[in-house]
Amino acid sequence: MEQTEEIRPVERLPYDVVVVGAGAAGMMAAGTAARNGKRVLLLEKMEKSGRKVRITGKGRCNVTNARPAEEFAEHVRANAAFFTQAFAEFNNRATIRFFERQGVKLSVERGERVFPASGKAWDIANGLLDFCVENGVKILYETRVTEIMTLGGKVFGVRYINKRGFERKEECAQVIVATGGVSYPATGSTGDGYAFAADLGHSVEPLRPSLTPLVTSHPQMKFLHGLLLRNVRATLFVDNEPVREEFGEIGFSERGVEGAVALRLSRLAVDALIDERRVKLVLDLKPALTEEVLRERIAREVAEMDSKEFFAELLRKLVPKPLVMPLCREMDIHSKDYISRLTDAQTDRLIRTLKGFTLPVTDYAPFEYAVVTAGGVSCDEVNPYTMESRKVAGLYFAGEVLDLDADTGGYNLQIAFSTGRLAGMLKK
Repeated sequence: MEQTEEIRPVERLPYDVVVVGAGAAGMMAAGTAARNGKRVLLLEKMEKSGRKVRITGKGRCNVTNARPAEEFAEHVRANAAFFTQAFAEFNNRATIRFFERQGVKLSVERGERVFPASGKAWDIANGLLDFCVENGVKILYETRVTEIMTLGGKVFGVRYINKRGFERKEECAQVIVATGGVSYPATGSTGDGYAFAADLGHSVEPLRPSLTPLVTSHPQMKFLHGLLLRNVRATLFVDNEPVREEFGEIGFSERGVEGAVALRLSRLAVDALIDERRVKLVLDLKPALTEEVLRERIAREVAEMDSKEFFAELLRKLVPKPLVMPLCREMDIHSKDYISRLTDAQTDRLIRTLKGFTLPVTDYAPFEYAVVTAGGVSCDEVNPYTMESRKVAGLYFAGEVLDLDADTGGYNLQIAFSTGRLAGMLKK
């Protein structure tokens, strides 16, 4: 009797896709893929998901920005055209709807910034985690991916070290890299994704801090620590040419000049400093007043003061108390000079200083203090309609690992959500 060979069914792999990194982009990608019927394994090297999300926005989490699409695009500082498709697929309105459906109530604040109504970043992180769990994502914590395995230009799995220190591998047809950048490395963002990308032939644009405090050599800086100035106009000069102007808050700390205005200007400042160009910040402390109106204001204040009052008391009527002594030193006028002795030349100097308080910028704070990373995996080597690598089939990128960054104000998290969502669709 003729024997026939037994036909065995092809063994199916346990997972269709492995997502590396359980941050904002990774959880969005994993949950999306699972909701669309994929069997998903999410690997996170830290002990919990969303470490960076949980501390962002000083613990409040500026989850997105509600500005219209054309205005939103103006705040994306690198590869805005590349980001257009991801934003069109999943925009800021979609993000708001997503979290509200996850049970996270949101509120819109000044500057169209969107926050959880509770004021707790944990609500956003937990909303993303719930999205993954509800859709059946398998999550392994304290698990460090060491290699993305490829064969013949295609992904076929990952190698990793589990929480007990054993090396394992997981075969799959698709891998999404969402490992973040190198800012706030204590949250687990240590640049793993850049190494994976480079090993697989991708170009990685130079990494540098963005949205980071700026270091100034101004001699009065030590007297300004803790000061927060509101409604200030700041102009960034590079080689004595104005390159960008911002209005809002400026703060001073041991890290340097910070606050929303300084952080927004830092992107250009850092690049200029790397190129060894001269950089300075010029602050208009009285932007609502012209020089002529300010002169009249000063004259009116002096006329109402006793002739035996001091110059410092005049300044106190014009600026916050912590600025009084630094401005006296800046103008080389003794704080206890009688106001009756104020000369026209000194008044001119006071007006120039109030309208142009200059801070030479000599350095920038390191990645430990940067909100995001500028640079990353070259967007030219990634398909903007799918987030799939143009070099390795089945390899996808999402979030800060890409050469995408934007202003402070909710824009960077939206980049993570939009690119994560698109990568998780696993379009071909």
